Amino acid sequence: MFAANFGSGIRLRTGSNPFFSIFKSPQNPPPVVINLPQTLTLAMATLSAPDNRRPTCPSCSRPTSFCLCTRIKTPVLENSIAVTVLQHSVEKKHPLNSAKIAKLGLKNVDIICVSDVLSEAHFDLHFSESNPEMGPRDSVENSKKIEHLPPADISFTIEKKGAITSFVNNWDQNQDFNQLLVAIDGVRNGFTVKKTQRGSDHKYMEEFLIEVPPGSLLLFPSENSIGIEDVNFSVKNLIVLDGTWPKATKMYKENPWLKLLPHLKLDIDKLSLYGEVRRQPKAGCLSSIESIVYALKAIGGEDLKGLDCLLDVFESMVVDQRRCKDERLKFESEIRSM
Repeated sequence: MFAANFGSGIRLRTGSNPFFSIFKSPQNPPPVVINLPQTLTLAMATLSAPDNRRPTCPSCSRPTSFCLCTRIKTPVLENSIAVTVLQHSVEKKHPLNSAKIAKLGLKNVDIICVSDVLSEAHFDLHFSESNPEMGPRDSVENSKKIEHLPPADISFTIEKKGAITSFVNNWDQNQDFNQLLVAIDGVRNGFTVKKTQRGSDHKYMEEFLIEVPPGSLLLFPSENSIGIEDVNFSVKNLIVLDGTWPKATKMYKENPWLKLLPHLKLDIDKLSLYGEVRRQPKAGCLSSIESIVYALKAIGGEDLKGLDCLLDVFESMVVDQRRCKDERLKFESEIRSM
């Protein structure tokens, strides 16, 4: 049995085993040298070393030496088109998450954490105003002020991967969810959506309550997406899915209410800066901050120079990561050559 003391090297714990009595001479005890495999030595050092994690910035969650906050030009850009980011719960902790740049550099941004459906999730939708295809409904106030919602206009339950297992609406009980989508196609008066999810203890917990304001547009390349030239209404709110392509696709499937919104696809001939440090599933995929900036530019009405500054911050973050990656690879190469 041995013990590690990395302040003074590796010592041998002899205990009372008579085998080690040869090392217990009171006069000039011979040194004991143990040649441990390099991998074992490194593993022991990792386990025994004190916690020297680098301090992080509370605002951007980056190491203070790589803080993004100081790179954001002030005052922040007061975007007239609000941005709502639906962020996958795993993406929130990723060191290269770019949505944080939007949060730091844009005034009108909300980031809402969205989790995968564990076993079952329930959604309640409340429409803000009457729909001519459905008849009048009571208006819904700002969801941030709502304490007790009225009975839902639409309620449905889904399983993993978005399969709808139950569906109820207040207009036509003979319609399924997809049929109802046709009836309310083009809803732009806004609505509120509440998601509750069943946990491992079989209890339902509220995950989010979102107000989708009038003039909302979802940035997502579905089969029903339209180009910017076909958007025929005043866009007031841009909804973006933040996560890897598989995670974003899963969020879309597990949040069927997103299908109520008009979908926008970006037709741009640009390569993402992410390509240098993060694998992209296919050509044309952009980071969240790149998607937000290019969409706001395409829609118009924003400070173009201010938006470009956000891309500069993103580029600097990628440069930081590339440098760290190069240093890590160099260090690993030196270790292997020892």
